[in-house]
Parts: sequence; structure tokens; C-alpha cells
Amino acid sequence: MKKPYINERLLANFSIALEAVIANRLRSFLTALGIIFGVAAVIAMMAIGNGAQQEILEQIKLVGVNNIVIEPISEQFEEDLSEESDLGKEKRKFSPGLRLIDIKAIETNIPGIAKISPEIVLETNIVYGGIRRSAKLVGIKPAYFDVLDFKLGEGRLFSESNEIKGDPVCIIGKGVQRKFFPKENPIGRKIKSGNQWLEIIGIMEERFVSEQSISKLGIRDFNMDVYIPIQSMLVRFKNRDLVTGFDLEEESGSQNPNYHQIDKLVIQVSESESLNPTAEVISKLLSRSHNGVVDFEITIPELLLKQQQRTQNIFNIVLGAIAGISLLVGGIGIMNIMLASVMERIKEIGLRLSLGAKKSDIVNQFLFESIMISVSGGLIGVILGVVLAYLVSVFGDFPTVVSFTSIVLSFGVAATVGLIFGIAPAQKAASQDPITSLRYE
Repeated sequence: MKKPYINERLLANFSIALEAVIANRLRSFLTALGIIFGVAAVIAMMAIGNGAQQEILEQIKLVGVNNIVIEPISEQFEEDLSEESDLGKEKRKFSPGLRLIDIKAIETNIPGIAKISPEIVLETNIVYGGIRRSAKLVGIKPAYFDVLDFKLGEGRLFSESNEIKGDPVCIIGKGVQRKFFPKENPIGRKIKSGNQWLEIIGIMEERFVSEQSISKLGIRDFNMDVYIPIQSMLVRFKNRDLVTGFDLEEESGSQNPNYHQIDKLVIQVSESESLNPTAEVISKLLSRSHNGVVDFEITIPELLLKQQQRTQNIFNIVLGAIAGISLLVGGIGIMNIMLASVMERIKEIGLRLSLGAKKSDIVNQFLFESIMISVSGGLIGVILGVVLAYLVSVFGDFPTVVSFTSIVLSFGVAATVGLIFGIAPAQKAASQDPITSLRYE
């Protein structure tokens, strides 16, 4: 019979506490504001941090895992106008540029290379059914899809015969399909690029690329690409390794003409630990084959993004700590108001004690009040935090991810803060002498 008696007392104390909170709605709400904003800040800040981390992970997927990216740059020729120079300008060294032959040198001399994917990109116009759109024609090898983790949606990839013969076949991105073939299956159809008709043999799965990723990583919208075998590009469209009179005339007006055969080279390394050493060896090898001319740039996107991720983690911790401080301040506000409430309600406390209430009942009453204020503030704060994260995502054009962990953590801390900072006022209330309290003016 003891348990039901205890439960009845607790229920009665809870009911008295609820009546007190409702009777002082405005004061209770103002007291809970610190908790509300603290919880909202924690959820919103963690949502922004999670969104940034997710974007970094997506960027890592876009550039591939364990990849080294080599991009050609035009050799910068600077004139020497000093009087000490006999020739009046610096002698220019010859570089053959980044070529397919460099791939064989890398494969032969450098261990730990998993796959190599060269790219030749050509700005072109695609024509089909009276529709004309600009697009990028990309000459690739089969390793391209594995290195960048691209998935085929429909059709097939290039066959070995397509590669060797340089057949006029292509694989289109999802964006190209939407523009040219909104209501029909493009497999087997032919589209025109320049003077060439290309048969569509496959369609890539759609790949989301944000504007931030395009600007930060310097990548293009893959969904608008048309892929052809690299041999088809060299034979049917453009091969900068073969210099013609027309090419010389075309490039003569350009200060830094593009003499590189390939536009990008992505090298996948077997082990992440070998990324930096391999990049250094590749740099030395290319410098030697290019006669000491540094007309290429080597980057390791994954390491750069992981460093950015570490920085973001530190930033998230700082943001969480700042938001957590606001919860602490909210808890101090609860304790301050509850202490003031005790002083205002001394007669009520004395009356309850004189009517047979135990000190434990007074402690429970005031603890219930502080917990109710913090829990209700936590609930409102959760809703406000989710709304704030959504608004940042919509109007700030910044990805946010509200995690269940952040909601549970912030709400749990809010409830704990109410309990901890409610103990001192509750004990102060229970320590009042009933006779003195009844005489208190």
C-alpha cells in the first residue's frame, strides 16, 4: 500500500506545480525563453554543420576516392626587358604538353596506380529533331566511369571494338535525354555533333551537382555531357598532338594557345597513404618529359576536402559550445526566477507545511515547476530550431540536415538543466520554517 500512497503524493505535487505554472503563464514563458533559444540554436547550428559535412562528402564522391587530378595549364612566357639581356627576352623551352603517351610512362614507372582516366573536352552543339543545344563532348576511356563512380542507367558502355576503331557511338547524360528525348527512348537514335552523327548506346544515371560544387571544385554539370571513346575524339573531332597549318594559323592570335593533347588526367591510387608521395613522383616524371616546363597542375581533391572537413568539425564544435552556453544561461535564468518565486510564495509554502505537507513534497513541487518550464521550452525550441534550419536551407541556399541526435541531445540537456537548476530553489523552499513563513509579510 506504500507505493500507491507515494504515487498519489507525487501526482498531487505535480498538479499543484502545473497550476502554479499556468497561473503565471507570462512569467513562465519569459523564464523559458533562454531554454527555447538555446535549444533552437543547438538544432539550427548542428543542422548547418551537418549540411556542410554532407556537402563535403558529396564533393568527395564527385571527384572520386584516392584520385590525383592533373590539369594542363598554358605555359606563361614572360619577356625580359632588362638591358643586361642580350636577346631581349627569355629563351622559351619546348614542351609537348600533356599527352596520352604520358599515361604509358606513369603506368610503367610508378607502382600503386589502380586506374588512369584521361579526358578530352570539346565545346560543341548537339542537334536532333530540329532542336539545337550547346553541350560538352567528352572523349574518355572505360576507366572514367569507375574512377569517378559513374553509374550507367540504360544501355551499355563502350566495347573494346568501339575503342579500337573509334566508332561514332556515344553515351549521354540524363540532362541531354530530358532536353532531346523527353517522350522517347534515345537508345539506338543518332544525334549530330559538329559534322558527325553519333549513335546513342547508353544513358548515364542522373548525378546531382550543386552550384557550390561546380564553383569550388571546378567541375561541370555531368548530366549535360556526351561521352564518346577517346579514340573517336582523336580521329573524328580534335587531336591537338597533330599540328596542321590551319591549327597554327588559328592559334597564332592566342597568347597562350592550348597545345595539350588531353584536357584532364585523373589517376586513382590504390592506397590513400600513397596519394602525396605518388603525386610528387608524377610531378617529377612529367617535368622531365616536358623538358622542365611546368605546364601542368597536380591537385589531390580528397585530401583538400578532408582537411576542409576537419576544419568544419572544429567549427561545428565551436558552434555547439556557443549554443550550449545559451542553454546554460537559460538554466541560470530558471534558477533565478524560481528563487524569486520562492520568496514570493513563502506564505503558500508555510501553509502547505502547516497542513501536513512534507519537505519532500515542497521539493518535488518546485522541481516539477522548473522541469515543466524547461521541458516546455525545450519542445518549443525544437520546433523553432527545425523551422530555422528549414528557412536557412530555403532562403540562404545552404544545405541543412536536422539530425535526430541533435534533437534528442538538445532536448535532453534542456530537461537536465531544468532539473539541476531547480534543485537549489526547491531546497530553499523546503527549508522554510512554517511558523515564520505564515508571519512573513
